[in-house]
Amino acid sequence: MLLLAPGVALAGPAFSCGGFAQLGGAQLLCSHIDPDAPTQICTYSWTLVGANNSPNVIQGSFMLTPGQHNVTVYQGTGFANALATPVVLCQGRKNEP
Repeated sequence: MLLLAPGVALAGPAFSCGGFAQLGGAQLLCSHIDPDAPTQICTYSWTLVGANNSPNVIQGSFMLTPGQHNVTVYQGTGFANALATPVVLCQGRKNEP
């Protein structure tokens, strides 16, 4: 059962991201998927396993504007695999008229 308080709205995410780590490399791609949503300011954190089997936490931030697709937000080498999926948080604010 879903309860909503007055004035509360549900919305799907305005972005979609996917990452992979294989063959010694890692890449994180993101797209702005809602043409009605504002520009998104995003941060990410991703734990990858280095070639020496030690964990490395990769962090950063980026901006996605409407219409951007498959933007490479991170690309690196020297990683054996990922310990977890990337965590990406984005936020946008509509300008009031």
